[in-house]
Formats: sequence, C-alpha cells, structure tokens
Amino acid sequence: MGLVDFVSEFCSVSHTHRLKRRKQLQTVEMKVRIDCEGCERKVKKALEGMKGVNTVEVVPKQNKVTVTGYVEPYKVMRRVAYKTGKKVEPWPYVPYDLVAHPYAPGAYDKKAPPGYVRNVVSDPNAAPLARASSLEQKYTSAFSDENPNACVVM
Repeated sequence: MGLVDFVSEFCSVSHTHRLKRRKQLQTVEMKVRIDCEGCERKVKKALEGMKGVNTVEVVPKQNKVTVTGYVEPYKVMRRVAYKTGKKVEPWPYVPYDLVAHPYAPGAYDKKAPPGYVRNVVSDPNAAPLARASSLEQKYTSAFSDENPNACVVM
C-alpha cells in the first residue's frame, strides 16, 4: 500500500490553505484635539465604520480617544487622521503613580490631564532624573538647596 499512497499524492490536487492569523483584542489610546461636539461626533463616526472596532470612547476634556477591538493601532490612528484631518498621536501620558519622580524635568507636563504625567518610563532619553536610581538620587540631593544637611562647596 505504500506505493499506492505515494502515487496518489502526485495525482491528487492538494489545497494548502494558509490560515489567517486572527488579530488580538487590543485597546488603542490616542491623543486627538477635540474642540467641540462636532469634532467628537466626527471622530466617533470615522471609527465606528471601521472593521473590527468594538467600542469607541471619546473624552473631550482630556483630548483622549480609546478604541477597543480586533484592530491594529497604526491603522486606527491613520484612519482618524485621514477622515478627520486632525493630528493624531499615541497617548503620551501615564498615571501619576507609575513614575518614580513625577515632578522631574521631562516628566511633568502642564498640558497633561489631572493625575497624569509624561510617559518617561518607556523612553530612556526623555528624562534621566525621573528614572534616577537611589544611588544617583543620593548624590544629587547631597548638593541640593532643599537639603538642610547638604554640603556647601563654594
């Protein structure tokens, strides 16, 4: 029977279907300037018609748009930029609690919504003082004006 199986492989037409990889459920957060209810409606309308989108949440006070669904982040941002004509960027802020030194230069942002600071944890070049280790912090506080026991070298 081995010969018959071998010959039948050559005679039969085999269909090799490549299975499409199913996209994972993702949450895409982006910053879009929203001035009025019309802008909010325009952004929602652009995203609700997109294939794979489950929910669209717009927070006008924070200029934040959150999209949940089986989508790719760059396609969502590209669609919003194309359909609305607005500047779109990934959400650059993280909650205040996640950054060790939130008031360090580079981390603190006046434009950030309340309770949020710039995401300096993921970007190594953004703010080195915001990610300072305890040893680095000791040396910088040794010569600080706020430290009453600081060494004064003049």
